[in-house]
Amino acid sequence: MYVTTVKPGVVELRLVGFDVLRRVRMPRKVDTGFHQVPVALREDAMPFIRDYRAVPHQLTLGATLSGKSMYLRHLIAGLAPQSVALVGIDCKRGVELAPFAARLSALATEPERAAELLPVLVKEMEDRYDLIKARQGIAPDTPAEEITSDVWGLPERDRPVPVVLFVDEVAELFLVATRKDEERRDEMVTQLIRLAQLGRAAGIYLEVCGQRFGAELGKGATMLRAQLTGRVCHRVNDEASAKMALGDIAPEAVMAACGIAPERPGLAVAGDTSGGWSRIRTPYLSLGDAAETCRESAHLVPDLPALKPFRPDVPVRPVETPGPAVWPRPVTD
Repeated sequence: MYVTTVKPGVVELRLVGFDVLRRVRMPRKVDTGFHQVPVALREDAMPFIRDYRAVPHQLTLGATLSGKSMYLRHLIAGLAPQSVALVGIDCKRGVELAPFAARLSALATEPERAAELLPVLVKEMEDRYDLIKARQGIAPDTPAEEITSDVWGLPERDRPVPVVLFVDEVAELFLVATRKDEERRDEMVTQLIRLAQLGRAAGIYLEVCGQRFGAELGKGATMLRAQLTGRVCHRVNDEASAKMALGDIAPEAVMAACGIAPERPGLAVAGDTSGGWSRIRTPYLSLGDAAETCRESAHLVPDLPALKPFRPDVPVRPVETPGPAVWPRPVTD
């Protein structure tokens, strides 16, 4: 039985008589708004909705074959039909995000390229803050509803398109081999922290994914994690990894994450800084279907001049020419 407070004096009781996470079936109709993606099913049979306006940044952890990539796949497929710019950093040579290149505004597949992309995003964020400040400096007789502290208070004609940055395998950005790599790492981490601290008001959101994430990654890792409000922990290889994801927001959820069995991929524990948490499971979505959704939405890629140098090359599909309606027959043998 699940008890939810609807309003003061009113509670909702929900009885679930079987394990809805054993075979996930998402509701046919889910009421969602802009920047909301129904990505999984909760154990109380309600959809788990990733709401970027409520939880701007998120950390998603999971071991190999835990379902982390499936979760990411649902997010991208759900955002593709919306008016939003999708940016990817995938230092595994792009194997996770390259299939969605048709819908991506920018993609970096190497740490060197990521080091060039992140400053551009920071500059974009600063330009949006300048736009907000210009709006705040308007005449005193301006109506109160037109005074804003973020991009969502701007008139629609002046509002820049939101940006969602996907970072797959974030540990690759922290690994260093030489002193030069260490300087580049420090710069990238600083830029990620700035985006996490200030990006919400500018309409820039972070989805940080990895197998492990903690202080052992190096300078700035703990500070970055503290800015990631949402947490999703799939099956991990050790208890320390679960503590990295959930220990600082919902300690009692750590054991639930450690109890996820390998034969149930997609099962995860989701929590946020409010202390609430629940078990969720992502339904199956093939890579081909997700990639096709991105190709169909390719015309929605917004025009962001600063990101054009990072726009991935999209392979052109071969055109299949149909055969002749009637095959020719020789007149004589």
